[in-house]
Amino acid sequence: MSNNLEITIGGLLDQMAERFPGNDALVYVDRGLRYSYLEFNEVCRRVAKGLLKLGVKKGDHVSIWATNVPEWVILSFATAKIGAVLVTVNTSYRTSELEYILKQSDSGYLFLVKGFKDIDYMETLYEVVPEVRNSAPGTLRSEVVPCLKQVVYIGEETPAGTLNFNDLYALADAVSDEELREIERSIDIHDVIQMQYTSGTTGFPKGVMLTHYNLTNNGFYIGECMKFTEKDRLCIPVPFFHCFGSVLAVMASVTHGTAMVPIVTFNPLQVLQAIEQERCTAVHGVPTMFIAELEHPDFDKFDLASLRTGIMAGSVCPIEVMKRAVNDMHMTEITSVYGQTESSPGITQTRTEDSIELRVATVGRALPGAEVKIIDIETGAALPPGKQGELCARGYMVMKGYYKMPEETAKVIDADGWLHTGDLAVMDENGYCKITGRIKNMIIRGGENIYPKEIEEFLYTHPKVSDVQVYGVPDRKFGEQVMAAIVVKKGMEMTEDEVRDFCKGRIANYKIPKYVKFVDSYPMTASGKIQKFKLREMAIRELQLEDAGETV
Repeated sequence: MSNNLEITIGGLLDQMAERFPGNDALVYVDRGLRYSYLEFNEVCRRVAKGLLKLGVKKGDHVSIWATNVPEWVILSFATAKIGAVLVTVNTSYRTSELEYILKQSDSGYLFLVKGFKDIDYMETLYEVVPEVRNSAPGTLRSEVVPCLKQVVYIGEETPAGTLNFNDLYALADAVSDEELREIERSIDIHDVIQMQYTSGTTGFPKGVMLTHYNLTNNGFYIGECMKFTEKDRLCIPVPFFHCFGSVLAVMASVTHGTAMVPIVTFNPLQVLQAIEQERCTAVHGVPTMFIAELEHPDFDKFDLASLRTGIMAGSVCPIEVMKRAVNDMHMTEITSVYGQTESSPGITQTRTEDSIELRVATVGRALPGAEVKIIDIETGAALPPGKQGELCARGYMVMKGYYKMPEETAKVIDADGWLHTGDLAVMDENGYCKITGRIKNMIIRGGENIYPKEIEEFLYTHPKVSDVQVYGVPDRKFGEQVMAAIVVKKGMEMTEDEVRDFCKGRIANYKIPKYVKFVDSYPMTASGKIQKFKLREMAIRELQLEDAGETV
C-alpha cells in the first residue's frame, strides 16, 4: 500500500492553512515580510485569481526569471492552483539561453525581476524580443517568440511594455471564489505543473516536465528524512529555479507546515543573520555556500545553536566541510541528497540517525517509495552490492518526460519505467550508494550542472574555431572548472580573451571557460573517438591542479 500523497500543490497549501493557520509560512528578514500559512494561502489565492483575469488558463506556460524574491514562491503556488505550468529560468542566463527557453517552452507569460549580478533582465529581454518595449501590456506580438503575449515585472517600477506584479492583486477582484474553486477541482495530481530546464548531453537544454504528484511526494519524503515538523524553520539560500530550492526546500517545508526563510541572493553574512534572528533549525546549501559561511570573518559572532538539520548537496560534499557543519554549525542531523531534475529531484538521501561516516562517504539510500538499482553498463543486468555500474531509479518521482522531445525521453526512461541517471555508482549491502563517476561528460561547478556539448555547440559559431572540446578540471573552491581545448582554423590566430569575450553576455558566466588551451589535435582512440579524459589529465599536470581535489 502506497503512503504517497494524493493531493495537488494548491490543495496541499489549503490543507496547511487549515492545520497551522498561525504558523509562519514565509519570512524575509531583509524586508520585514512575514506571512502566516493562512495569510500566505490568501495571497496565493489572490494572485491565482489575478492570473485568471489576466487570461492565464489551465495548461498555459508561465516563465519566471527571478532570484528568490517572495513573488517567486507566491507565483509557484498561484500557478499550481489554476493548473498553469511554471517554467523556471536560470538566473544566470543570457540572451541566447533566454531566447531558447522562451521559444522551446511555448511560454505565453514571462515574470521577471530587475536583474541578477551584472545581468539587466529587461535589457536582455528587449534584445531578444524588441517588440516588448513598444507594446502596450497584453498586445505583444513577437516574431522571434510567437507564443509570448504578456510580460509582468516584479519590482518597484514598471518598465515599458510590462504589467506590474502588484496589478494582479487588483485584477483579482473581478474573479469569484467559486470560479477559482471550480478550476481547482478540475486539476489532476498527474498534470504537469513545473518545467525545469536541464542542460542536455545533446547540447540543448531540455524541459523536464514535473507533476503535482512528483513534487508533493518528493518534497514530503525529503522533509521526512530530516524529521521536519511544523516547529522547524528552514533558511533557504539555494536558488528556487533549481529543484534544490523549489522542492528540497519549498515543498519539503510546505508538506510539513515548516517555516521558509529565503535569502534573495546568496550572501553568507545574510544567511548567518537569518539563522540567528529567526532561530532556524535547518539550512540548505551546496558545499561552496557552507564554506563561505564557515569561513566568514564574523562567523564566530553568530549564535547558530538553533540549527539541527538541513541538506548539503549539489556537488560532492568534502568530508571536512561536512564535519565542520556538524561541529561548528550544530547541524548534528545534516543530510545529503542525490538526484537530478528528471527525478523531481531526490533519489537517495542519508538519514538524520546515520553515522557521520555514512553521511560523508555516501549519498544515502533510496527515499521512501523509490526503487534504486545498479546495472551493468554493457549488458543492462542488475549488479550485486559492491559492483560499479549505472544508477537507475524508478517510482513516483520520475518525470513525465522532456517537453516536445519524445526521443530524448526514451533514451533516459526505459520501457519498465527505470530512469537511467548516467551516473556511475556502487551500492553496499544496506542500500547505501556512493557516486563514483559519470558516464556522461558532465561538469559540476559549484552545484551547477554544465554539459560540455552545449558550450561546444556555442563556441563552434565563432568564425575562427575549427574544432573545440570542453571538459572539467578540478578546482578547490568550485569542485570543477570549465576548460576548452580549441583547434583554430588554418591561417588564423586567436587569444584566450577572444574566446571569453565571445561568450560574455551570450551564455551564463558559470559556463564561460576559465581555462583555454589552443591545440593542433586531440588524443584519439584507435576508432577515432576523442579521449576527453586524456585532455583532462594533461590539463591537471600542466596547470598543476593535482592538489585541487579530484572530483567525481
